[in-house]
This record gives sequence, structure tokens and C-alpha cells, in this order.
Amino acid sequence: MSEESFDLDTAEKRRTLWIVLLLNLGLAAGFGVSGVVADSSALIANGLDNASDGIVYIISLLALSRSQVWKRGAALTSGVLLLLFAAGVLLDAGRRYFSGSEPLGPTMIGMAIVAAFVNGLCLWLLKRLREPDVNMRAATTFSLNDFVSNGGIILAGLIVLWTGQNWPDLVVGVAVAAIAVKGGLEILRDARSDADTEGTDQ
Repeated sequence: MSEESFDLDTAEKRRTLWIVLLLNLGLAAGFGVSGVVADSSALIANGLDNASDGIVYIISLLALSRSQVWKRGAALTSGVLLLLFAAGVLLDAGRRYFSGSEPLGPTMIGMAIVAAFVNGLCLWLLKRLREPDVNMRAATTFSLNDFVSNGGIILAGLIVLWTGQNWPDLVVGVAVAAIAVKGGLEILRDARSDADTEGTDQ
């Protein structure tokens, strides 16, 4: 690969990550505000998820110009952050289960529709990249997980409207945590596989 093509590739990745980072920070703010207003565990869970994604994207941006060892370290950090986020969401869902909550279905549905569009855009941007490294694959995992969880919030909002109960919101909050655990473990496995592959090539 020529130096020119390498620089262009890095610039493309950096530009894409900046766009995805800003979109995720906007979603985190939107989910946070709407989650508090709607008293929704699912919305707050997704807000924390997008905030943690933003931190990971910053780490990934720093990793682009670094060595493979540094990139794997950044990916491992990303995976661990996802697992920590999942633990926090589970604690919040448990608190709401015992103390009670009154989520607003329409707010849940509206915010989830906006987020699904934004996450779909992020996924499209990331999928367009050529030869994604371990950190770019981690970013794609985040956006795919977020897109799936948005569909769950829409369904939960509809059931909340229908039943007037809070359990659908709590179920989705826990499901978002489960998706985060799955994504975190996948990223950790990918980073380990990348290290094993490099070790074999040497």
C-alpha cells in the first residue's frame, strides 16, 4: 500500500468516526433528557449506551495513528466499557422494579424512531469503510446493537401504551444491557483473535 493511499484511508476512517461520534453524543443527550422526562429505563439505558459509545469512538480516533498493539488495547478498553455500562443499566432496572416507575409510551416511541434513523445512518457510514481494523469493527458493532435496541424501545412503548404498566420498559432496559454484554464480549474476542493472527504471521 502506498503512503498516499494509507493517508487517504486513515483520513476516511477519522472523518467517519468524527461524524459517528457527534451523532452518538447528540443521541446520548436526547435519550438522557427524554428518559428523565418519560421516566423510562429503556431510554436512559440507551442514553448511557450512546455516551459510552462516544467515549469509545474518542479512543478509536486516538488509536487510528497508533500501532496494532495500541489499537488492540483501545478495543479491549471498548469491550470492558460496554460490560461496565451493562452492569449500571441492570442496577438501574432493578431499582425501578422495586421503587416503581411510570414510563411514557409516546415519548419512548418518538425518541426511538429518531434514534433508529440516526443509528442506521451511522451503520451505513461505517459499512462503507474499506479494510476496517479492530476498532472500526467495534464501532460497527456498537451502531448495530443500538439500531436493534431502538426497535425494542418502540415495541416496549407500544405495550406500555396498551397495558399502562412499566414492565415492558424494564424488560427493554435489561435487554439493552444483554446486548451490551454480547457486544462487549464480541469486541474482546475480536481483539484477542487479531492478536493471535498477528502472532501467527510473525
